[in-house]
Amino acid sequence: MAEERRIRIGLVGVGNWARYGHVPALRLLPEYDIVAVSSRSLEKAREIGKTYDIPRSYGDMHQLVNDAEVDLVAVLSPAPEHALAVKAAILAGKDVYCEWPLTTNTKDSEELLQLAEQRGVRHLVGLQRTVGSSSLHLHELLSEGYVGQLRSVRMHVSMAGFGPVRSASLDWTIPAKNFSHVLSIYGGHFMDMLFNAAGQPATMTSLVRTQFPKLISSTGESFPNETPDGVMVMGTLQNGAMFQIQLEGGKRNQTGLQIDLTGTDGDLQITNEKAFVTKHNDLIRGAQGEGQTWRELPTPNHLSLLPPTELDASVQDLAHLYEAFARDRVHGGKTGRDFSDAVAMHTMIDMIYQASSSETTVVIKEQS
Repeated sequence: MAEERRIRIGLVGVGNWARYGHVPALRLLPEYDIVAVSSRSLEKAREIGKTYDIPRSYGDMHQLVNDAEVDLVAVLSPAPEHALAVKAAILAGKDVYCEWPLTTNTKDSEELLQLAEQRGVRHLVGLQRTVGSSSLHLHELLSEGYVGQLRSVRMHVSMAGFGPVRSASLDWTIPAKNFSHVLSIYGGHFMDMLFNAAGQPATMTSLVRTQFPKLISSTGESFPNETPDGVMVMGTLQNGAMFQIQLEGGKRNQTGLQIDLTGTDGDLQITNEKAFVTKHNDLIRGAQGEGQTWRELPTPNHLSLLPPTELDASVQDLAHLYEAFARDRVHGGKTGRDFSDAVAMHTMIDMIYQASSSETTVVIKEQS
């Protein structure tokens, strides 16, 4: 049987999301101990270590991944730095978590998946919304036939960010080579969640557009915008349902998430006032029969395996991902998201670009 002792985790990167999300999520779970942290600034690593009572601090991630007291390396740095840190962790024989996107392109992500499999290390990727309790509830409702046969799915994800002005914390998203924009980040997270619940796509056509031609950085400099800030995708799912997805950055009012699902016997609607850094779980409402009003469908308790907590929903989603990894480590199987899911999403995004640039419908091969 796989080991049941606490998982000793080291954090590579100490940005806002690490402090807001990862540290509280890991502290919530009895399966984990945070034992090390690294930053390009040793002073910053020591400051974080002192603040969060993390025993070892490093100014070089190679020192952390080679620390014999670290079982799992969590790569929390910006996307352009993922590949180097993940590869170092794998070569050191460590299990590894990496934020989404896994790397800045499909080829590098495929190579990391292959290397991880060859070296026999466990791996997981930060597509945590898919394993959050409200997403699992949506999956359960559809699997149990709440709407009958699914006919159509429509998802709209919008955010104020990724508009024409970038804050200092997002300056690094300006270069297109960094693969950090509306389609890669928001599209990756929400398409993974949606398709996991409603079914995988069979065909698609798309529009990928840059509607803000110039970006203003935090220093006031102007740059040509090479990244998409508006995306529309439509097509069919393998189960025959139609789907439509809209992603848009720089929205001034009423941002967030809305998903509408129509079936032969009923309807579902999922909403949230924010797309990320959400305080509350998604609100799921349903109606069955003819001419009925919406009824709230609370998430059943059995879909959350977390200790009681008041942490924000976004942090709980992350805790669910870590909990799934710890459970799979002991019992086997796969209930979380790993590098294979990351490669699949990279491939999906490539197809969306292909469909948009060629102005054709892309037929997607069903995975065996």
